[in-house]
Amino acid sequence: MPMEMTRQIDGLQRRPTFAELFTPKTITVLREGYSLPALRADLVAGLTVAIVALPLSMAIAIASGAAPQLGLITAIVGGFIISLLGGSRFQIGGPAAAFTVVVATTINNHGLEGMWLATMMAGVFLMLIGFLRLGTYIKFIPYPVTVGFIAGIAAILLAGQIHDLLGLTLAGREPPDLVPKIAALSAAIGTANPAAIGVAVLTVAIIVGLRRVRPGWPGILVAVVVASVAAFVLHLPLATIGSQFGGIPRSLPVPHLPPISWDRIVTVLPDALTFTLLGAIESLLSAMVADGMTGRRHRSNMELVAQGVANIASGLFGGIPATGTVARTATNVRSGARSPIAGMSHSVFLVLFMLIAAPLASFIPLSALAGVLVVVAWNMIERHAIATLARTSLGDTVVLLATLGLTLFRSLAEGIVVGFTLGVLLFIRRMSQTTAIEAHVPLVPEDVPDDEDKRPPYDSAVATDPDLAVYRISGAFFFGAAASVGQVLDSIADRHRAFVVDFSAVPFIDSTAANTIAGVVSKARKHGVAVFVSGASQAIVRTLQGHGVKTPTVSFAPSIDAAVVSARAEIARAAAAG
Repeated sequence: MPMEMTRQIDGLQRRPTFAELFTPKTITVLREGYSLPALRADLVAGLTVAIVALPLSMAIAIASGAAPQLGLITAIVGGFIISLLGGSRFQIGGPAAAFTVVVATTINNHGLEGMWLATMMAGVFLMLIGFLRLGTYIKFIPYPVTVGFIAGIAAILLAGQIHDLLGLTLAGREPPDLVPKIAALSAAIGTANPAAIGVAVLTVAIIVGLRRVRPGWPGILVAVVVASVAAFVLHLPLATIGSQFGGIPRSLPVPHLPPISWDRIVTVLPDALTFTLLGAIESLLSAMVADGMTGRRHRSNMELVAQGVANIASGLFGGIPATGTVARTATNVRSGARSPIAGMSHSVFLVLFMLIAAPLASFIPLSALAGVLVVVAWNMIERHAIATLARTSLGDTVVLLATLGLTLFRSLAEGIVVGFTLGVLLFIRRMSQTTAIEAHVPLVPEDVPDDEDKRPPYDSAVATDPDLAVYRISGAFFFGAAASVGQVLDSIADRHRAFVVDFSAVPFIDSTAANTIAGVVSKARKHGVAVFVSGASQAIVRTLQGHGVKTPTVSFAPSIDAAVVSARAEIARAAAAG
């Protein structure tokens, strides 16, 4: 999609070298100078994240059909490497709730050794994606597809907790697929354990309550500790980590290779590809969340290389797939982290827990950990995004529901592939309609002779104004272009006092692109930058407003000239007030 900027951004045209693209952020931070106050801040943040990660990692491993220590191994080994080698300053790696469904299915079909091999293969694939610089293409997945499959994973995760949440006794092994799982759980509803239900409700209530009244407290850890103490003191008849798994070991295992053969590689290849796709999406989403909170920029391909190395190491040590985790990364940022040292220290604190306090984990009720994952699953569902898509676009709603339905009842891979295909077809349909309705704005602007160019004369004052940036977008603005446009806008949105985005030559914008603009606007406003949108058609304005890009967050102007006049007036008012 052709795009034009009124100003040359420093360094935008120079192609970065391989070394620049694949230098870990840890090295970047050390080159900039790392101080003792920064170390103290990172240690505090690392400890805070470790407190959150401790019960969560065990709960995710159990939900994946594995022993709880596998979650801790993943957070320690995978998390340390992701922070050490990654392309983000703030990413926290470890086991992710989004993986529980696919990991449980892999273990059910191929055993632990098959899952370890698939994890290591996924690590190799992630490294290849990174070194081939394909990480940017992960961002081409349409926004409704991302919202849909995450909601599907959350629903399956929630269903997977009913067994421990209610303390049910099943006649046989719990089926991995959703419909048979619900049928088996329904048949066992008469075996529900009131004590397990009470502990689960107590856990959820403490987490939700502390989030409201004491948001700075580690609600998950407090809830698990209170539930464990209550179960122990009251001698409640509950399944615990000790009764189910025999406790937590006090050291890391010796790394070893799982059995490898050509037949086994072919057998687990689909699972490895699923791990790869989900890991890439989850890790880059998490890194983007950190960017939005801090105003910094991650390097996608370096991040994927680090994720690859981390998964190879996690498989060698007997862990489960590792990826960037949104909630723990956000906690890291809010706790004052300065660098990847925070993520590495979080892994070190988890090692200390295994050495010192592992026996205490035996008393944790499984119903308490199920309650933790119920809260996690509920938070995974982007309810606001679903409501926005349902309100603004029937087509995007269809894509979301198709992705959600296939994720629930078929597989994650099918959900993403079909959702992406429907997104492309929806784009083509919209383009045909847009061409008919707004024939005066072509999808891709054509070259015209200079004497037919109707644009106003070039204004060098705008191009050289240090307080004002103007960006013109030309052609259809959709999910295929949202990543590249968002990257450029994100890099300049906080460098000026006012920022104009011109949509005069844009015939159409989809939900992915609108969500990208919403993120850029949010970052700009956090830095006190006034944002103006000019030349947008009524249809584009409605789409932007549906995704939160509306007054007073932004100002709309009929033309780029009017927007520039308003922006300069805003700059003058701010200067006079300051």
